[in-house]
Amino acid sequence: MKYELKKTPFLKIKTIKVDITKEVNREGNIILKSKVKLKKPPHRMTQRLIHWAKKTPDKVFIGQRINAENLPPGAGGWRTLTYAETYEKVKRIAHYLFNANLSPERPIAILSENSIEHGLIALSALHIGIPYSPIAPAYSLKSTDYEKLRHTIDLLTPSIIFVQDGKQYEKALAALNLKDVEIVAVTNPLSNHTPFTELTRNPSELLELVGNIVVNNAFKNIQPDTIAKILFTSGSTGLPKGVINTHGNITTNWQQITQTFPFMENGGLTFMDWLPWNHTFGGNHNFGLTLFNGGSLYIDDGNPTPRGIHKTVANLYDIAPTMYCNVPKGFEDLIPYLKDNKDLCSKFFSRLKLLFYAGAGMPQHVWDDLERLAYETTGKRLIIASGLGMTEACPSAMFNTQMGSFAGMLGVPVPHLEVKLIPNGGKLEARFKGDNMTPGYWRNAEATAKAFDREGYYCTGDALKFVDENDPNKGMIFDGRIAEDFKLDTGTWVSVGVLKAKLIAAGRGLIQDAAITGHDRSFLGAIVFPELNFCKKLSGLSDDADLKTIVNHPSVVAALQAVLNNFAQHSTGSSTLIKRAVFADFHLSIDKGEITDKGSINQRMILANRAEFVEMIYEKELIAPVLEVQK
Repeated sequence: MKYELKKTPFLKIKTIKVDITKEVNREGNIILKSKVKLKKPPHRMTQRLIHWAKKTPDKVFIGQRINAENLPPGAGGWRTLTYAETYEKVKRIAHYLFNANLSPERPIAILSENSIEHGLIALSALHIGIPYSPIAPAYSLKSTDYEKLRHTIDLLTPSIIFVQDGKQYEKALAALNLKDVEIVAVTNPLSNHTPFTELTRNPSELLELVGNIVVNNAFKNIQPDTIAKILFTSGSTGLPKGVINTHGNITTNWQQITQTFPFMENGGLTFMDWLPWNHTFGGNHNFGLTLFNGGSLYIDDGNPTPRGIHKTVANLYDIAPTMYCNVPKGFEDLIPYLKDNKDLCSKFFSRLKLLFYAGAGMPQHVWDDLERLAYETTGKRLIIASGLGMTEACPSAMFNTQMGSFAGMLGVPVPHLEVKLIPNGGKLEARFKGDNMTPGYWRNAEATAKAFDREGYYCTGDALKFVDENDPNKGMIFDGRIAEDFKLDTGTWVSVGVLKAKLIAAGRGLIQDAAITGHDRSFLGAIVFPELNFCKKLSGLSDDADLKTIVNHPSVVAALQAVLNNFAQHSTGSSTLIKRAVFADFHLSIDKGEITDKGSINQRMILANRAEFVEMIYEKELIAPVLEVQK
């Protein structure tokens, strides 16, 4: 079929009515909010588990491939738990936890990746009002000094630490002070570990009766301000901060999101999802919305890596999602498989109602490919949505629901959330206030005080701008991070976030990310991080080629030169012209705070740690491997 964008119909799904008010207060700040009234959600997070266990007891809540590590991609069946089975196990585990000396001051720490057991122990803690904290597995498995892991555990003071595999986490656990801490392991428990089966064993009739009573009482005592979880976010310093999420925060946001996309209701969600639960996108959004709406979540043991994408593809052969969430890199890696395999493409789009991305900006060519594939497969275009979210919003603050939108559109505020836009250096800094916003940071009063203004708005540091200043209903787009912006030595401001997004888009797959240089300098430069799969295909190099060989291959160097030259043709002045660039021939360090475990780079830490690359860009005479715009 010939793809004609303007004539292509959309798959129709019900979305929220956009009705935004825009006011300017005495200080000259803009206040935005939705006129849509928010329905009152249940404030206990597991209340919906009880509801679905009664209403749809036999529906699959969660599934995970059996023996995925020991079988070829796609082999083996799925282990699943229904809502009724999940609730029964949660009650038993909750009774065990109730007797395990836990308290709001001694929560549960979860070090492991997504799994059925991870989900069960998390729900069990929530069910009796005990906080838990899912910690990035990278802090245990990729770090060499365990500094971030020690920091998070020392800050939490947990009573129980959960790991999926006792042997796999042995070294990380040995680096911690574990006095009076119980270790629970699912597989390969060591001699000093509690096997997970101890938490779920069948009790006697009397113990089950007593357990149900104490668990029910604990459940009833949960209030909207009861702490549900602590999610750690690296922040600009590289040291993780614990963001407090209360039961009321999270259930409010579930209601806000569900009203925005009503197709989710009453079992309308089926996820095939790899996004880690230690992040708000995977945990609060995907896992949480599944629970809230009685859907089904199948854990994808793949990810956007050369090895992981094969697992994702195999899993998508088995399960057709109704909503597919990913980071832009995940969509980009999946597209070639959808293009090359009509059966996979047909299965993928067979039930799909919405594509949703977050975590980074989506390149327009990726957006266009997804729209084209949807049309060629179904004869219709899908809504591709994003928004503005953050750990502190639990996670969503704004959504784009428009049909026929574009990459970078953030949309409008969710119901029952106020947005304050503060004029700042020619931009509008976004601040938020609502019942879904965090009350602050775990045991960090200083960071909490700095995070909110005197009117109680959370200060994001993000800059936004209107698509149409006369019509707030048309939404807003991202305008960079205030803290990342800098001035050239001429006094000209540089919008780093916007510039970087445009450079990545101009690379059309060549550039994974970039750090922009030029603070107090005469021109802009860039340290460019290559998209390795793209570069390997471009150069014809094998999968085992090392990074330096890849970035110095003539075809890869020529491709970056072409991007620089073309980018310069569209620049409007010194603040948008990247004069020089160099490929990074080093791997970013999670220990040094240069990259988070979800793949987001920290520009400030990169420029500080890699000063030699910055100086190389600004040498008086051009030296290899630095490239310069050719006019």
